[in-house]
Amino acid sequence: MDLGLSEPQEMLRKMARDFLATECPKSLVREMEEDSTGHPPQLWQSMAELGWQGLPFPEMYGGGEGGFLDLAVLLEEMGRACLPGPFFCTVVLGGLTILDAGNETQKKDLLPAIAEGKMIVTLALTEPGGGFIPSEIDLEAVADGDNFVLTGTKLFVPDAHVADCLIVVARTAKGSDPEAGITVFLVDAKLPGISPVVLSSLAKDKQCEVVFDKVRVPAGSVLGEVNGGWPVVARLLQRAAVAKSVEMVGGAQQVLEMTVDYAKERVQFDKPIGSFQAVQHHCANMALDVDSARFLVYQAAWKMDEGLPCEMEVATAKAWTSDACKRVCSLGHQVHGAIGFTLDHDMQLYSRRAKAAEAAYGDADFHREAVAAMIEA
Repeated sequence: MDLGLSEPQEMLRKMARDFLATECPKSLVREMEEDSTGHPPQLWQSMAELGWQGLPFPEMYGGGEGGFLDLAVLLEEMGRACLPGPFFCTVVLGGLTILDAGNETQKKDLLPAIAEGKMIVTLALTEPGGGFIPSEIDLEAVADGDNFVLTGTKLFVPDAHVADCLIVVARTAKGSDPEAGITVFLVDAKLPGISPVVLSSLAKDKQCEVVFDKVRVPAGSVLGEVNGGWPVVARLLQRAAVAKSVEMVGGAQQVLEMTVDYAKERVQFDKPIGSFQAVQHHCANMALDVDSARFLVYQAAWKMDEGLPCEMEVATAKAWTSDACKRVCSLGHQVHGAIGFTLDHDMQLYSRRAKAAEAAYGDADFHREAVAAMIEA
């Protein structure tokens, strides 16, 4: 059984690592945490020139004909580099959802613009309840002639303040089945009545509250079918959970390498602290968590890429990786000691992002419950 990457995937991994090491140093990551937009436009365009934004799209839409597994390789390197900006929301949450559920007109209008780096797309899904289940969707979309009128509030919408297009999950009908009556819309982010506000977050990424005040959108902006949007959202959440887990693996790998290097260099009692058994065990436990998480995540990504049923693999990967990444960062801090908590050190960049990623698209408990339900079934 070959668990390795193909030669093109290895080339992509090396190219991405070299590019991000040069173009996305930690000084830029820190700068973007305080920047109002959250990403440097020149880096965004450089990535587009490399074909990253279009990697998973067909050539007919300006894409690179890559698969989800190719995208996973790229996302791991982005997690390793703490890449700031809207790549995840534009490509994973936006572009792949449009490719999956959009009609031909929507695909031709939007996917080439995404691939060229000319459009930022994001997902407006979660609401004040904070959940990823259909009963949490309350934002109303009321039919009015050839339009729908959207009213309500979405929370934790990534990069909404710089987005050109919002994928909005709304309720168009109420009934006993919470999955019924959900519709997904493609909404111009600059329409009157849309008010994004950047929230203060632990990871210092640009999560937004977005208020929709009687926003009128044409019926042609429906993504998929009216009242049949939940299957679109369910597929989207599966992809997002795996993609976020891949990012977390990249971050955990970097934490492991930083910690091992520090243990070799830091001297206490006239010897490197890496010579002490307790520190060695910490590093060994970190390596076990990183490698096991990587296996589970890439297994889920491969099955998704092949179009195979992967509900169990996705839930297992996100549940395990959420906890594993948390453990890796905790042990990394123990080995680094006080210096790892200082703002000048890179450790805190990864531990803050790991905590935010843990809750994204379902935390470990959410996915454990999904695994339990599938076992019982």
